[in-house]
Amino acid sequence: MTRELVLSIYVVILAVFTGYEVISRVPSILHTPLMSATNAIHGIVLLGAMLVLGAADTPVLHVLGFIAVVLGAANVFGGFVVTDRMLEMFKKKPEARK
Repeated sequence: MTRELVLSIYVVILAVFTGYEVISRVPSILHTPLMSATNAIHGIVLLGAMLVLGAADTPVLHVLGFIAVVLGAANVFGGFVVTDRMLEMFKKKPEARK
């Protein structure tokens, strides 16, 4: 393995642990604002995945870039759906006419 690959794997592992620790400590009252903020971040991640896919020069990078774009798009779309459903819970329901 090259030094660059080992460093990349190390960064991914650290990002997974850091993300898990940060998300697990968020109180439930803050999940809606957190989802809205992460949707913006995932839009940037999706853009980065598209740029990596466009600059790919080997078949492995093409496959990884395509997977990154698909997962990033699904994450953005799913995040907006979940945020919309969570915000619907806070809307007042119309009262029935008597």
